[in-house]
Amino acid sequence: MRRLRLRFPDSGQQDRRIDFALLLLGVLVLLVVFYQFRQASEEVNYWNNRVEHLEKQHQPKVTHRTRSSSRNREREFSQEIRKEIIQANAILGEINLPWEALFDSLEHAANEDVALLTLQPSIGSQLLRIGGEARDMSVLLDFVEALERELIFENAHLVNYKINQDSLYKPIVFLLSASWVEVS
Repeated sequence: MRRLRLRFPDSGQQDRRIDFALLLLGVLVLLVVFYQFRQASEEVNYWNNRVEHLEKQHQPKVTHRTRSSSRNREREFSQEIRKEIIQANAILGEINLPWEALFDSLEHAANEDVALLTLQPSIGSQLLRIGGEARDMSVLLDFVEALERELIFENAHLVNYKINQDSLYKPIVFLLSASWVEVS
């Protein structure tokens, strides 16, 4: 292996003029940028003042029509706010569902031959629509009976079913509904 001969410059070999030239160049660039920033700020202030002045000039005078139109706008806003409040309450209702009890009961009732695919709660009627697939009809009916035995569910019944002929195992695709009750 060959030796490397590294030579570091001595203090006498450095050229200070390059350092000062670079420093001077940096200061000049900083001054130019500061000058451009100041001009852009002044221009922004000018246009802001101009817009405010034009808005003040073109403000409509208060008349009977503007008062009634402002009342109409207030009514529209209040109706929009009411709709948003109704939507927010619906979302809060869904959040406040007894999800843990519902899931625990569904887990307890289901087995490996039943695949649950969808859960659609209806808060107002406390109705839960459950969609899924079962291996065969006897497994599906056992699942419906198991749901009926759960304390939180009542009136569980099969709404619709169809045998999936396209699949190799021909599973039963089902939709059932069940009401839930508040359990303390």
